[in-house]
Amino acid sequence: MQFPQTPQAVIFDMDGLLIDTIPIYIAAMTEAGAQVGHPLSREYLVSLIGLLGQELHNRLTQDFGPDFPAEAVLQLAGERLAKTFAQGAPLKAGAAELVHHLHSLDMPLAVATSMKTAEAEHQLELAGLRHHFVAVVGRDQVQRNKPNPDVYLEAASRLKQAPGTCVALEDSFNGVRAAHSAECMTIMVPDMLVPTAEIEALCVGIAHDLYTVKVAFEAG
Repeated sequence: MQFPQTPQAVIFDMDGLLIDTIPIYIAAMTEAGAQVGHPLSREYLVSLIGLLGQELHNRLTQDFGPDFPAEAVLQLAGERLAKTFAQGAPLKAGAAELVHHLHSLDMPLAVATSMKTAEAEHQLELAGLRHHFVAVVGRDQVQRNKPNPDVYLEAASRLKQAPGTCVALEDSFNGVRAAHSAECMTIMVPDMLVPTAEIEALCVGIAHDLYTVKVAFEAG
């Protein structure tokens, strides 16, 4: 993995990248679907990774028809997620080690996430990592969510860096599209989604896990 230029800052995604939320989302949606009498397969739920809010609602009604109780499913799933996140979601393997290493290099760090800012801040505080980040930018602080570049542009601005000098770490297709649109040097660390040729072309590298990312920075 080679960077086109020397990184001046690193911007992290949150869901599925820093914290291991995807299994939690899938479990919540599976339970919600069963509760309303519309079972949702794991394979289908994996295809929804990266979708939130109205976009997720629209996808459900598009796939299952206008009579599908999308609002009820999302409300039930949201209630379960809120309870889980209040206690703290587990970190992804290698997340703490990577953050500590980059901090030891005096590398400015930020988060650009589709979570709400307060939720992301809470997870970082529980994980003992918040003090390593200059800024946390959630979807509630920008006009447009991923795949638009707004959260990355805002994060780079708060880091006082040009987006093109920032490395963005992402796990979802919409996240990769957002980071690339912002002109960040994008690395995908796939969680459950295998990158397509289109997605690979938007990245400077695909990393097996966060330990691999750490090795890339050590080498560089």
